[in-house]
Amino acid sequence: MKKMGVFSARDLRNRSGGLLNQAKRGGLSLITKHGRPAVLAVPFDSRLLEIGLHRHLAASLYAQKLLTLAESAKLADLPIEQFLNVLAASGGDAVDYPAEEISTDLAPPNR
Repeated sequence: MKKMGVFSARDLRNRSGGLLNQAKRGGLSLITKHGRPAVLAVPFDSRLLEIGLHRHLAASLYAQKLLTLAESAKLADLPIEQFLNVLAASGGDAVDYPAEEISTDLAPPNR
């Protein structure tokens, strides 16, 4: 998933192509008016049709690290276990755990 684009109302008038390109790449866009969020633009794609708006939005915000797993599951109106299935079906990662930490955590304890 792509990072969320932020556009002002003026940007929307002057750079609507950027908003459309962001949507084509699968990214959410936030449109602000006077510095305050006004509109959230969500790409209309097959994922949106398959899993619904709130689940698509929850998976996107989780992938961008804007919401935690628990917050995303709540937004999707699903238990965490079922939301993990939504992430798996959408190709999203449920866990963001650096390889170095995995090696360290799996290493036998020093005695």
